Amino acid sequence: MTKAVVIVNPTSGREEGEEYGPQAKAELEKLYDEVELKWTEKAGDAMVFAREAARAHVDAIYALGGDGTVNECVNGIAPEENRPAFGFIPLGTVNDLGRVLEIPMNPDKAIKALTNRKKKAIDIGKLNDTYFIDIVAIGSIPEAVHSVPIEKKTKLGPLAYFLEGVKAISEKEVYSFQFDINGETTEVDSFLVLIALTNSVVGIQTMIPDARVDDGYLHLVALEGGNIADKLDLVPKVFSGKLTEDENVFYRKFEEANISLTDEQKNDSVITNIDGDEGDSLPIKLNVIKQHIEVFIPDMDE
Repeated sequence: MTKAVVIVNPTSGREEGEEYGPQAKAELEKLYDEVELKWTEKAGDAMVFAREAARAHVDAIYALGGDGTVNECVNGIAPEENRPAFGFIPLGTVNDLGRVLEIPMNPDKAIKALTNRKKKAIDIGKLNDTYFIDIVAIGSIPEAVHSVPIEKKTKLGPLAYFLEGVKAISEKEVYSFQFDINGETTEVDSFLVLIALTNSVVGIQTMIPDARVDDGYLHLVALEGGNIADKLDLVPKVFSGKLTEDENVFYRKFEEANISLTDEQKNDSVITNIDGDEGDSLPIKLNVIKQHIEVFIPDMDE
């Protein structure tokens, strides 16, 4: 007897979870003998549900929600010895992983594609004891973006992040970071540090063009623009795929790294943003876990 668990965040996106949860269940009943819907009510529920499902050895776990819901499910699955295949219907604002995996951003189309799928093993990142599937951001821009009201994120989508980022560019806050990467220590003054698993960042798929979801690396970019003109000059390069080539950008790909501030007393004042939610403060340890989770993606060959 086969079983799938579907974890639904009813408030994701434009509060579409309530509508699409039963639709996904009906579609998945074509594949599994039993499909159980689990509804989240608060932060952390999705992680608990995914962990319980993994320990119950279900055949598959699905999520309906945004990047935060997907992140929670991955954090429930990743530490377990038994890791069921994972699928998801993007309902949130950005959905970077969904874009990279070519999962339809239209929920109706994504649900119809549930029965026409194949598996792909993907890398996941780890920051201290927290797993992530998209991006870690550090600096004045993620601090500004973190304060964007959920209503604005829902209405404007990725544009909300971009607009808040442009506002933050004018701020003078620059941090002195110390990167310990591949046995090499480098100090960089930066207003924004990104550590990404894929080429898509806040819906912009040209941000880090060389990054792939299964390449075995994390990709770090630190923007060093010393004045507003230098910072604004970086904006078009984000969209042209030339960002990592700019002289004001520090870029490295790595498997393990440590990040801190050169002034250790200030570490606690700088908080990371992990897949859109608040994470640990500096210092942090990062590493990639290669092809750790199997995800369902649309089978384009059928």
